[in-house]
Amino acid sequence: MIPKVSILGKMKKQKPNSESNFNNHFDLLSEEIVFSILDYLNDNPIDKKSFSLVCKSFYAIESHHRKTLKPLRSEHLTKILSRYPQVNHLDLSLCPRITDSSLTLIASFCREMLRSINLSRSKFFTHVGLSNLVLNCGNLVEIDLSNATELKDVGAAALAEAKNLEKLWLVRCKSITDIGLGCIAVGCRKLRLLSLRWCLGVGDLGVGLIAVKCKEIRCLDLSYLPITNECLSSISKLQYLEDLVLEGCYGIDDDSLASLKQGCKSLKALDMSSCQNVSHVGLSSLTSSAECLQRLILAYGSPVTSAVADSLQKLSRLRSVKLDGCQVTCSGLQAIGNWCVSLRELSLSKCLGVTDEGLCSLVTKHKDLRKLDITCCRKITHVSISHITNSCASLTSLRMESCTLVPREAFVLIGQRCQYLEELDLTDNEVDDEGLKSISKCARLSSLKLGICLNITDQGVTHIGMCCSNLKELDLYRSAGISDLGMLAVARGCVGLEMINIAYCNRITDGSFVSLSKCSKLNTLESRSCPFVTSFGLAAVAVGCKQLTKLDIKNCRNIDDAGMIPLAHFSLNLKQINLSYTSVTDVGLLSLASISSLQNITILHLKGLSPGGLGAALLACGGLTKVKLQTSFKPLLPQPLLQHLEARGCVFQWREKPFQAEVDPICWKIQLDNLDED
Repeated sequence: MIPKVSILGKMKKQKPNSESNFNNHFDLLSEEIVFSILDYLNDNPIDKKSFSLVCKSFYAIESHHRKTLKPLRSEHLTKILSRYPQVNHLDLSLCPRITDSSLTLIASFCREMLRSINLSRSKFFTHVGLSNLVLNCGNLVEIDLSNATELKDVGAAALAEAKNLEKLWLVRCKSITDIGLGCIAVGCRKLRLLSLRWCLGVGDLGVGLIAVKCKEIRCLDLSYLPITNECLSSISKLQYLEDLVLEGCYGIDDDSLASLKQGCKSLKALDMSSCQNVSHVGLSSLTSSAECLQRLILAYGSPVTSAVADSLQKLSRLRSVKLDGCQVTCSGLQAIGNWCVSLRELSLSKCLGVTDEGLCSLVTKHKDLRKLDITCCRKITHVSISHITNSCASLTSLRMESCTLVPREAFVLIGQRCQYLEELDLTDNEVDDEGLKSISKCARLSSLKLGICLNITDQGVTHIGMCCSNLKELDLYRSAGISDLGMLAVARGCVGLEMINIAYCNRITDGSFVSLSKCSKLNTLESRSCPFVTSFGLAAVAVGCKQLTKLDIKNCRNIDDAGMIPLAHFSLNLKQINLSYTSVTDVGLLSLASISSLQNITILHLKGLSPGGLGAALLACGGLTKVKLQTSFKPLLPQPLLQHLEARGCVFQWREKPFQAEVDPICWKIQLDNLDED
């Protein structure tokens, strides 16, 4: 709660000066109104920071307004928790080193105010710290402990004291067993969401206890657990269960699903990906039990035959079906087309057996489809595209990577008939400039992937830039026909661009980077193997794109230390960078140490890098969590230094990768096609 003596009240009591005169208009507003104004700045933390730096009064207002924190380093916790007393959600996923002392500190500052904490990437804490946290923060309703691989049953027992807990993630907590889970079941009766994905020590007993004790469960993820039908009968009695994930549960078979027959009346989403032992016999049990089922995932499971499709026909509320990686038959697709329900989403990604006949029959019946994924359905032709665009005019998402038999003229139909598209993936297809000209009519496009499209040039991309002003993501990976002219059109027309991939577009120069520097919201730039890009272009991006968080300039050999200095000065949000095969030396690498947010760095084959310079840079970059290095450096770096960095939470990935020359994009595509034929 805000203190009774309001912040704005304190502002009014201040002696008249230039600052108070400047803030007179704000003095007339209530705290609620000012807070509402700040709510509009939530999308851009830089704007909030700018607000807080205007004056002391604004600084105080912003401090009391902020409810969510995502710190970069645990050593700053005391300072930031002192500044932000109203925080109720603490995300520590960027802090690899969280100790028991850290959790005790959080507990003492936040107490009853804290409702949610994310420790999904943190290590080094034990049950002692967890116990302190849950006992002092009695209003905690969400805890994410994913990847806490060392957390054991004693830690789970400490969690059991969080009596108000509603959401708990224990993904990859492989040391927790049925005993620990039993403690959680007894203590956390209010649980509504529980993820036990990859908790390999948990079996039927632990899951059964959760089902018996935690009656309020809505979402339950049991992926890759060694469970059988023994616990499913208990799960079926959960009155409010809406989302059940059984991905990779190899002990689940037809008999297991039969045990669900008498329950799960409230189930809305079921994921049985990679459940190879489930056939149409088991699936038929769903038709009599899960009457409310809306979303079904059967990816990488048994073949989709007409019998499988018929077994699901009575699910009258089904809206989304994902069959990724399954062998499908023509009769199976035709049977899905004969369902009485009208699907909104269908995914056939990497399904073997998808043909024009089966797909055309299906889409002709399901005209209300909004999302369709036919990635790597390599047998379909223009016939399928004609039927899809003619029948499903309301599509908002179409993914069709590597549909290599679809001719270039078919892509014109997409722009002519599916103008509500927001996402379009045409990676590795025959689309050309005429196709892009037509697709540019899809003015709502926010994501467009054109990687390995060797028939497109600046002309086609210019149409996209001129007409698709809502574009946020553009992938031109290995599309060799693109140059600075196309990038200029994109940058001018798509000012809200957030991600662009121009890797291996070897005609790109500094001109493209200067154009992209006008896209102030750009956060991801992948530009490896652009040989004509220099430090000058990189400096322009650094100055103009201050929200940049991910940068890949691998094999941009004309980028050197002169490009690192502007990055260090302006790109204060940079988290990930790949400098491999560039001309950066010790000096440039050390300059990046001033970027406090930098966490992930890849530095392979830097000729100007010495062991001493590398060691100094690694030591100075206090927030590093992952570093990829050449194995040859390992014996050259002091062992105490490596141990110190690892204790700080940094993971080293050593690579033996030999020096590699880059292949021309067209030659690379030919080699790839030859591999597919083999």
